[in-house]
Amino acid sequence: MSLAPSGTGGGPAVIAEVEMNAGADSGATTVRATVVQASTVFYDTPATLDKAERLIEEAVGYGSQLVVFPEAFVGGYPRGSTFGFGINISIGNPKDKGKDEFRKYHAAAIDVPGPEVTRLAAMAGKYKVFLVMGVIEREGYTLYCSVLFFDPLGRYLGKHRKLMPTALERIIWGFGDGSTIPVYDTPLGKIGALICWENKMPLLRTALYGKGIEIYCAPTADSRQVWQASMTHIALEGGCFVLSANQFCRRKDYPPPPEYIFAGLGEEPSPDTVVCPGGSVIISPSGEVLAGPNYEGEALITTDLDLGEIVRTKFDFDVVGHYARPEVLSLVVNDQPHLPVSFTSAEKTSATKSDSPLKPY
Repeated sequence: MSLAPSGTGGGPAVIAEVEMNAGADSGATTVRATVVQASTVFYDTPATLDKAERLIEEAVGYGSQLVVFPEAFVGGYPRGSTFGFGINISIGNPKDKGKDEFRKYHAAAIDVPGPEVTRLAAMAGKYKVFLVMGVIEREGYTLYCSVLFFDPLGRYLGKHRKLMPTALERIIWGFGDGSTIPVYDTPLGKIGALICWENKMPLLRTALYGKGIEIYCAPTADSRQVWQASMTHIALEGGCFVLSANQFCRRKDYPPPPEYIFAGLGEEPSPDTVVCPGGSVIISPSGEVLAGPNYEGEALITTDLDLGEIVRTKFDFDVVGHYARPEVLSLVVNDQPHLPVSFTSAEKTSATKSDSPLKPY
């Protein structure tokens, strides 16, 4: 596939090489898909949503039916920030700088559902595209790294919450549970997602294989070369297409110091320093790299997915089918939500149905 300039002039490059529900051809065997490699407008969620719409419009202009965005595109991936931990954190000090950073990060996150979700759904409907979007989800005062799914009718379908944040991510993000590991059966194929390093969890991958995933989305923040090996392995293991989207970021895509400090790099990087080089890629079920990886800049990495390749690949290896040995090895997934507080009494049920003008909690 060739590298073509973006039609918007200042926009990303396009690596040139189904509509879900409304208007979709249920007999289609080819899906045109795009993974977006672009940076968040950090601490500015409305501007990030504006940028997302421009990128979706451009991808659809190239015929894309499925558009996948990176991890934490809406809300931002706090690259370089430690939120005060390992530096000067004082848990008893409410004015600690790390806590103020979290306050700003919390403000940039989105409620699900909420007005930003409504806007994303409208984008999917406007451009008649299936949309997979990485977001920072806010539920009360806890944040989650999530992926949201939308269809071309402009409907929000559901979400996946990252099951296991990595390293310092555990300071700022909560943990998902088994109730949000969806695979959606669409006219484009069966679509689901895992986020960044949870893709390295064999049992979690197997849960998606067990649901028949065909288009496996892997939004990430990992730009290392070894990530490509993981993506190729998953494509071969699952007999599925793997679409991995990462951000391409320079230091200037984040607020300048002292508002935002990059820790652990010795000295503050220059504004043009690349702090995440991307590496977004699309891989076939046979392990062939169809598009990417791109390490050059913001890009729309686009290719056609031949769904017939899935069947051809499964002839040799079907990890949860003819190549499984359930009498020896099996997996049980607890897919129930785990809530810290639940109310079972009839009195509570009655109270929530009262005539009180106050919202029940």
